[in-house]
Amino acid sequence: MASPPPASASSCSSFAVETITLNATGGGALIPGLPDDIAELILASLPYSHQSRLRVISRSWRALLTPLVLFPLRRRLRLPYHHLLALFPADPSITPPCVFDPATAVWAPFPRMPCNYHRYGLSNFVPVAIGHHLYVLGGSQFDARSYPLGHPIASAAAHRLNLAAPPPLSWERLPDMLLPRGSFACAPLRLSENGGDGDEGRIIVAGGGSRHSMFPLEGSRMSSVECYDVKEGEWRMRKCLPRDRAGCVGFLVKRDAGEEEEFWVMGGYGDYRRVSGVVPADVYYKDAMVLGLKSGKWKEVEDMWEEGERRKLGAVAPLEGEDGQVKEIFMIDSNNIFRYVFAINRWIKESSLPRKIPFNGSCGFVAMNGELYVLTTLIQWQNTSDQPRVSKKRLTIEIQIYDPRKKRWRFLTTNPPFNRRIDFKAAVTCTIQL
Repeated sequence: MASPPPASASSCSSFAVETITLNATGGGALIPGLPDDIAELILASLPYSHQSRLRVISRSWRALLTPLVLFPLRRRLRLPYHHLLALFPADPSITPPCVFDPATAVWAPFPRMPCNYHRYGLSNFVPVAIGHHLYVLGGSQFDARSYPLGHPIASAAAHRLNLAAPPPLSWERLPDMLLPRGSFACAPLRLSENGGDGDEGRIIVAGGGSRHSMFPLEGSRMSSVECYDVKEGEWRMRKCLPRDRAGCVGFLVKRDAGEEEEFWVMGGYGDYRRVSGVVPADVYYKDAMVLGLKSGKWKEVEDMWEEGERRKLGAVAPLEGEDGQVKEIFMIDSNNIFRYVFAINRWIKESSLPRKIPFNGSCGFVAMNGELYVLTTLIQWQNTSDQPRVSKKRLTIEIQIYDPRKKRWRFLTTNPPFNRRIDFKAAVTCTIQL
């Protein structure tokens, strides 16, 4: 069990920036021919994926491009936040996750999570980012010591990766959640909207169960809610959901000035019914539950679609504004993107995908930098030698990017560092704002 990072880390960051700048000026300019303040602005604007490769240029660059110095420098220069995409294609203790920088279309690997030799096949975990920390919480997996074998169990484990730590990066084990859970709603609750070190806050989790992606009709459901205090390093229980809910999505909403922040829990399933009295089938929710963070009370939002309109809630992507607050909610259902209208409690069609996804295909859906990203995988044949007949398969991710403000689509293709096709029905994605 690891203790939370010391509170003095942020207080010494500004001092470290000043020290590095003075040393760089005394021993030579950061960039010859430019003042150091201009050079700092240029280096601080470099994409995250290029920083590690440019640290070897000089000692002053290596010192300045250290995350512990660079992140406070970006805030001091008031540079805009930039989103990265963290992709977990499978169990992160077996397949290392990667981070994708959409500005440069470059991938960078993350280290594997610590491996437990008795437990395997982790899925339905939830990653969430606060500042320069990436958290991986809970999930469902199998235990080789349990009986019967192949029965999924929920995990209460919590790990954290500090992106501002000097390389090589490593995962830190945090205190376990009070209750094990997988496939649950989760959202970060930041303490301050501007200033500060940006990494102090809370993480709220709600609902969940023990279902595994390989056995979609097994597992439990729960209604408990708990909150993790980043500074104190402790989990505390909150008021439970009115009823059991698993497979749901959560996000934080603050629509108007003066209104309290709300934690929304959408979709998911609770009870199940039997088809023809034999086959169990999930009963998916069409409503949402909202927790007022000041009042501490839950309220129910009525059904968001009519009977027969859709079977269940699709993948949801909350779109944040420049202030970091969620402004709009989007959902992908089949090959259509819908926008949630708070005033009428309905999903309104926003646009359709230019390149359709097959009926049995899968896609990832995230919001970054004010745009919506739809990720699909395909296999391309590429020549590997001078002989035209010699070729091999190469995994390619095709990204369809939609700008809700301009109502325009654009396309991007990239080759991830994975050697097998990604099933986005089981893969997990998370955005990181640096």
